[in-house]
Amino acid sequence: MGKNKNVIVVGGGIVGLSTAYFLQKEGHQVTVLDKSNMDSGASYVNAGYITPSHIIPLASPGMITKGIKYMFNSSSPFYMKPRLDKDFIKWAWYFKKSSTKHKVERAMPIIRDINLLSRELYEGIKASGNLGNFHLERKGLLMVYQTEKARDHELEVAQKADDLGLEVSNLDSNGLQKIEPNIKLNAKGAIYYECDGHTTPTQFMNRMIDYLSENGVVIQKNEEVLDVVFNGDQLNEVKTSKNSYKVDEVVLAAGSWTTGLSKKLNIDLPLQAGKGYRINVGTPTNISMPAILMEAKMAVTPMEGYTRFAGTMEFSGINNIIRKERVEAIAKGAERYYKGLKISEEDKSQAQCGLRPVTPDGLPYIGKSKQYKNLTFATGHAMMGWSLGPATGKLVSELISERNLSMDITPFDPQRKF
Repeated sequence: MGKNKNVIVVGGGIVGLSTAYFLQKEGHQVTVLDKSNMDSGASYVNAGYITPSHIIPLASPGMITKGIKYMFNSSSPFYMKPRLDKDFIKWAWYFKKSSTKHKVERAMPIIRDINLLSRELYEGIKASGNLGNFHLERKGLLMVYQTEKARDHELEVAQKADDLGLEVSNLDSNGLQKIEPNIKLNAKGAIYYECDGHTTPTQFMNRMIDYLSENGVVIQKNEEVLDVVFNGDQLNEVKTSKNSYKVDEVVLAAGSWTTGLSKKLNIDLPLQAGKGYRINVGTPTNISMPAILMEAKMAVTPMEGYTRFAGTMEFSGINNIIRKERVEAIAKGAERYYKGLKISEEDKSQAQCGLRPVTPDGLPYIGKSKQYKNLTFATGHAMMGWSLGPATGKLVSELISERNLSMDITPFDPQRKF
């Protein structure tokens, strides 16, 4: 166990706050810096899933071909905006290299293990009572299909999940109706992953911010990191738009913005922002089960106070432009599956987006830098940031406190070769 340290966590999303939570428990002095007001972004607009079932990384065979096919259709579920950007082209090449059957097979048990660790930690945070009684349920997740093709594809994944010891079953349309009784589904059936859970992200984030602020963690909103001062292999100081901070340790958990900060330290961290959208519907929908609508490639989550419809993966750089056609595609997708569901123009007009940090191989970056002995990375979780936040925070706190790690993090090496 190392001495208590002064740690700067750059980034106040789910990963940054979880890191602060576990570091504070170890007795470190933690400051979280975030350039936003910490009330929007990927940690607030996601589907709220805790998903051991998501064992297949985004970089899987055929994804780049799909991306190229969808490239000129900006309402498609997986959209890559054509652009001459060196970082994007290099990332896309690494992504293609990572999308092999062998690499996917190797990644599956690793993704399962970190998800199960995180699920346990969410339950531990709830049991501790630290955040009060926040919404956390383990009802499972339905992968709802309208076609045999989607069903057969998911059955292959279900078989792999079953081989990895996760609870999964196949429901026909009657079985689906029994488990989701109050709304009529236009579907042939669903693969049911009983191992998954869900939450209401904004509620959790707000409770976490309150808890940390009351327990000695300094949270600085609207404060952008501009530079990091280093001497040899040691980071000494973090300079922001408002202050300067002396440091013992720095954690880069800035999501899609981590690459820009890494460049200041001459570290190449291949990462692209994958934009996702969400629509909240506050009127009752009678939907009680989290579901992924397979052909529409979108997620549906019953949360406290609303039903959330979320989806799409748009690679168009770092921007918060909301493309109306993509919001429309989510609304239409949902209405195709749930009979009688109508998403109002008002709800669509309130849609928000968030940028998910996507690595070329679908595994996050968690670990120490090779160049600087007091720098740790915690980013690149793609669509699993919410699911993996607590596990990442715990692993980072173990690294900084020089404790035994809860799992082997070699596959998450931030400077691995692609």
